[in-house]
Amino acid sequence: QTQLVESGGGLVQPGGSLRLSCTASGFTLNYFTVGWFRQTPGKEREGVSCISNSDDSTVYADSVKGRFTISRDNAKNTVYLQMNSLKPEDTAVYYCAATRSLIFTPRAMEYWGKGILVTVSS
Repeated sequence: QTQLVESGGGLVQPGGSLRLSCTASGFTLNYFTVGWFRQTPGKEREGVSCISNSDDSTVYADSVKGRFTISRDNAKNTVYLQMNSLKPEDTAVYYCAATRSLIFTPRAMEYWGKGILVTVSS
């Protein structure tokens, strides 16, 4: 079965950290650009970060630069998103996605995870 499965979400206090994991089954992630989107009620899904399949270069949204780090472990067929210094505005459902396209937008994604909730609150 071809799928992406996210894990690691939950409730954390402001200033805290979480690490999200995205594990693929049925296909090999290192052939794909992989990243994370997030969405809150009433808003469009926004790109958070991605890591390329060619040279592992990374891109971050301005809102998370310096706080989030994306990485991949090809042996585990997994991509991680380390989230530090979390803020209440980071609260969202986070989706892992993968594409062989050069464009990292929701419409260009070939595979999606089901999403995982991250809540930043005291």
